[in-house]
Amino acid sequence: MELRQLEYFIAVAEELHFGRAASRLGMTQPPLSQQIRQLEDELGVRLFHRTNRHVELSDAGRVYLGEVRRMFALLQQAEQMARKAQLGKMGRLVLGFVGSATYDVLPNVIRAYQDQYPDVDLVLHEMPTPDQIDALLNGTIDVGVLRPPTSHPALTVRTIRRDQCVAVVPVSHRLAAEKTITMKQLRREQLILVSRSIWPGLYDSIVTLFHEEGVSPTIRLEVTEVQTVVGLVAAEIGVSILPGSTQHVHTRDVRYLPITGEAPQVEMGVAWRREDQSEVLKQFLAVIDKMAVRTDGQTR
Repeated sequence: MELRQLEYFIAVAEELHFGRAASRLGMTQPPLSQQIRQLEDELGVRLFHRTNRHVELSDAGRVYLGEVRRMFALLQQAEQMARKAQLGKMGRLVLGFVGSATYDVLPNVIRAYQDQYPDVDLVLHEMPTPDQIDALLNGTIDVGVLRPPTSHPALTVRTIRRDQCVAVVPVSHRLAAEKTITMKQLRREQLILVSRSIWPGLYDSIVTLFHEEGVSPTIRLEVTEVQTVVGLVAAEIGVSILPGSTQHVHTRDVRYLPITGEAPQVEMGVAWRREDQSEVLKQFLAVIDKMAVRTDGQTR
């Protein structure tokens, strides 16, 4: 059985006349009649009742016509879906992201991407940067929004945002009334930091800057979530240093103070497997490039 035989069958079923059906198909009547008989022989049923003057569908023919039309509709849908997939407009994209990405760039990116590509199944997984690297390498995720620096020969990493850090202190702290602060003013404070295993870039930059001031910082606690850091600062357990974008984690019990002079800076990046040529991935990267925000607030 061939698709053209089914097309011939539909034409005869709609015209109920072999001559008109043949003309519609751009062929002569004898080959058309032969193809319909061959189709009936293959199916083992009679699709039409024929006389010299009249053609009508049999009961089997009416049922078969409905199913064949549905099949052609599915084929047309499959064709459209294949074209969409080729353009990156349909498919599946698994995205890993660090929790802090939800404070600035990620919500706008996801909203813009889903508006432009509603037929892509976007699957989201929150995970720290080291876990994202593993997940990219083993194929668990397709793209990651993470915290550089990180490198691997199998991955491409692109910076999409840079952010200067601020000090976070309790409202009752002696420095809370200051408009700005320096790293030196924090040298005797007990620090609450995001764990190095979660955010090595931030952790190392803070420690390095203290060492450059000739100070060995006192790290009282290391935790896994930015929200936890802010909550512990509010509880007056210590102070912290976090990216400026985390000021959206608002609480009336803390103050966010700009750091003047040398201050830690952090980056937000996007990473993917270098060999991945997926059109869905390419379209996502195009969206994130448009939506990524520089520190000066301008879009890229």
